[in-house]
Order: sequence, then C-alpha cells, then structure tokens
Amino acid sequence: MREELNQGLIDFLKASPTPFHATASLVQRLEAAGYQRLDEREPWTTETNGRYYVTRNDSSIVAIKMGRHSPLHGGIRLVGAHTDSPCLRVKPQPELQRQGFWQLGVEVYGGALLAPWFDRDLSLAGRVTFRRDGKVESQLVDFKAPIATIPNLAIHLNREANMGWAINAQTELPPILAQFAGDERVDFRAVLTDQLAREHGLNADVVLDYELSFYDTQSAAIIGLHGDFIAGARLDNLLSCYAGLQALLTTETDETCVLVCNDHEEVGSCSACGADGPMLEQTLRRLLPAGDEFVRTIQKSLLVSADNAHGVHPNYADKHDANHGPKLNAGPVIKVNSNQRYATNSETAGFFRHLCMAEEVPVQSFVVRSDMGCGSTIGPITASHLGVRTVDIGLPTFAMHSIRELCGSHDLAHLVKVLSAFYACRELP
Repeated sequence: MREELNQGLIDFLKASPTPFHATASLVQRLEAAGYQRLDEREPWTTETNGRYYVTRNDSSIVAIKMGRHSPLHGGIRLVGAHTDSPCLRVKPQPELQRQGFWQLGVEVYGGALLAPWFDRDLSLAGRVTFRRDGKVESQLVDFKAPIATIPNLAIHLNREANMGWAINAQTELPPILAQFAGDERVDFRAVLTDQLAREHGLNADVVLDYELSFYDTQSAAIIGLHGDFIAGARLDNLLSCYAGLQALLTTETDETCVLVCNDHEEVGSCSACGADGPMLEQTLRRLLPAGDEFVRTIQKSLLVSADNAHGVHPNYADKHDANHGPKLNAGPVIKVNSNQRYATNSETAGFFRHLCMAEEVPVQSFVVRSDMGCGSTIGPITASHLGVRTVDIGLPTFAMHSIRELCGSHDLAHLVKVLSAFYACRELP
C-alpha cells in the first residue's frame, strides 16, 4: 500500500504544476469514482449517499460525500488543504530583450525560497484566456518541456555568492527562454496561441490574458539509500490534497464527509476561492438545512486542516523547540500555537491523538520556538468563518517553499490511514 500511495503522489504532482492543474487532477479522480459536478450558477438537487464536487476559479474545489445519516445528527467530517505553492508568475507584459536573449519578467508568488530556482530546467503552465469565433474561452496549458532557465552568475564575477548574497527578484529572476537575432521582435502571446493549437487543437483569434507559472521539470522521486524520502516540488501542500482525496475515495461511511482544497493560501487566502472567502460556507449552506439547523450541524462537525509541518533538519536543529521537534517518517504532526496561528485546541488535539492511537499511527507535536514567529494555515481562517472546531496537522517536511521539498516516504500512508479513520468515525467529540 505504501509504495502504491507514494507512486500515486508522484503521478499527482507531475500532473499538477499549477493550482489549476491540481484542481483538474482532483476532478479527474473524483469523476472516475462517480462524483458529479455541481454548477454554482444553477439550482442543486442532491440525494442521500450522493457524491458531488464544486469548483471555483478552476483552482479551488470542495468534494462532498453525502451520508446516509443526517449531518444534523452526526455532524460533518471536513478535511482542508490548499492547492497553491510558492512560484514565479509571468507578468502581464513580460517580454524582455537583453544582450541578445529573450526573457520573461516574473513576479514572486508567496514566500518562495529563491536561490533554488537558479540553474533549473523550467517549464511553464497555467490558464490562458482567449477569443475564438467571437467568444471568450479559457484553457489550461502546460508546455511540459524545459523551455527556460535562470542561470547563476559565475562565482568569479560574484565572490560573495556564498556569504549571504541577497537576490533581487526584479533584476535577477527573469528566466531566459531563447536567443534572438538582430531586430527580431518577440511576442509572448503569439507563443501562447501556438501552444493552444499544439496542445488542444484550438485556433485562438487572440490571447486576451493568462495566469502562468514557471515550474521545475524534474519529476518527484523516492530517494535516499533505503528509499526513506520523497523529493519533489509542491509537496506543500499537494501532499495533503492527495492524502485527503485518497482517504475520501477509499473510506466507506454513513457520515457526511467533505474535502476542501483552497487556492491562495500562500498569499493570505483572501479571495473568492480562498479560505478567507465564502466558497466553503456558501457550498455547505446549499447542502445543509438552513437557519438554526445549519448552526447546530456545524457545531457538531470537525475540521482537520492538513498542511505540511517543519521537520527537524539535522543541520539546523536549533531552529526548533528542543521538546517539539517533528521527525520525518514518525507520523503526522499536531500543530499548536497559543496565539491562534493554528486553530488546534486541547479537545481537537486530543481527538486527533485518539484517532492516531486507535489506528496505531505515530503522532507528534509542533510548537514554534518562543523567540520566533509562527506561520499559519487555512485552519484558523476556516474556523473563524464557519465556527467549526479545528485541529491543524501536517506531515514533517524539509526545505518548505523551495522548488524541491522533502518528506518521509512512510508518512503519506500514516496520514491517509488516520484521515480515513476520521472520515469513518461514527462519533465526534
């Protein structure tokens, strides 16, 4: 099972270079399992034991497994994650022609570790909006091939490169795509028009706009002398999206279960499809009883907010609290912060720990050092919007927000097992 899950994750990461592609990958797997699309612009008709999903902006998704039991009596089991990862986004007018090279201007999305983006074989993917036969349409594109790179400056020309060199995102990050000759003009939208034709057989009259990201073409892999690790891009947080999906699809239960994967977590979640927007609440209000019964249902429910945790790096162990150092391959981590950067409380933490113990899954705890700031997740945001009890958890990870992150090869199976138990549990606290 572990090997099958890990290979499935690797395939999912490869198919999901952007939040748009991640959502499409989730949709493909849900539909293969019999889930039906609900259109937010139309009336909904749902049935007991029905399987449904809703997307917004092509980059966020809510999947719902309606239970045989009324959610008013047993509550809802929710798992939350996010589809986005730090990256380099192409600017609206990106063409740069310098020293005989064609480059694209980029904007840093989220809190990316920038140094690892240099000297990589980069490709480009995302969503393109265009006009065809007088109508405005959108389509996902993925060049797949390594079409760009950001070469480092030789150390001979930058002797301080290994002494804390600050990277200027405006001047040093534009990737090189090609050389050009003489007065040749480059037109990025023409390139996108050609890509639409090659990839989808679409003859666009004009490309109107786009949301495109560069990504590393190196596939995720099982690595280490004994295969102890998974290395790959976007583990934060497609790892949790995939784990939640696998648990949802494989769990037999009479309870109502939800998987929500929001976009824009890495930039604050404040959007129509982010956790700080109304998508999840609006979806649930259309599926659940209204008024007093809706509030009662939410108060009987529980959310597991799954987002990667910082594992103790052997070279930087002092960056962790000595008593709260999560280890790779030692199970999921319960994340706690007294200042509500995580939504965990003693009740929800205790319940998650109880699930892990019942399933014989190892479990760990994380608290940030008292002299350091703490990151956050969709957990506190979703909890404050819905009023739902929440526990923040995640799998230990190295190099979070790098172009290539690292997690334990045993931990995915641990997480899927405990999330499956959560979906299947008959009683919530």
